Amino acid sequence: MTELDRECIDATDAIPELCKECTARHRGICGALLPDELVAMNKISRQKSFKEGQTLIAEEEEFPFFASVLEGVVKLSKTLSDGRQQIVGLQFAPDFMGRPFQSESHLSVETVSDVRLCTVPRKGFEKLLAESPQLQQKLFHQTLLELDESREWLVALGRKTASERVASFLYMIAKHIPCVGEGKNSITFDLPLTRADMADFLGLTIETVSRQLSKLKKKKIVSITHNRHIVIHDLKLLQDAGQK
Repeated sequence: MTELDRECIDATDAIPELCKECTARHRGICGALLPDELVAMNKISRQKSFKEGQTLIAEEEEFPFFASVLEGVVKLSKTLSDGRQQIVGLQFAPDFMGRPFQSESHLSVETVSDVRLCTVPRKGFEKLLAESPQLQQKLFHQTLLELDESREWLVALGRKTASERVASFLYMIAKHIPCVGEGKNSITFDLPLTRADMADFLGLTIETVSRQLSKLKKKKIVSITHNRHIVIHDLKLLQDAGQK
């Protein structure tokens, strides 16, 4: 065994067991951390579970923690002065939740499914971020990806038809949450959003969302049972339906 091999084994042994078992670590911000930085993060982080419908952070509320999404989906929304709500984004594993060096949240963060988070106290994370260029770069990269996705969604809302929006939404969900194979190019999952939330997110009415879902069923691109259980029979056809 070479000296380099021994160093690699020692580095792996230094990684906390909880981090080794984390399926989101390599894809999320923690993938940028060195073993000793993972140890430091592990000392201050806690995994927490939340039920569907819980508000994690309210608008104008101080960030109690930052977090990486390990499982489930959270929605980001903004409430207008007249009480109307607009969903402005969804977060999936391994997205990062929160804004470092900003004391208050300008958005409401709520679970739309059962969610598991790896939470880190705000001050502890900001200290680690200031000391780790790799973590800064990873967070910057992840933020840019989120910005790109937001711009893509602006195109969808501004230029796509109702049917294209619904198909694009289903395709986005299929690409982001764990799915189960049903056959060649076919997958199944449970929708994390209600029809009302889908309508809000897509800028449509509930009735329009329901009609477009029915059209996708008639075309045999998807099957829907119990309102939220989706089977996509051909992912490519669904993608094409969102681009016509």
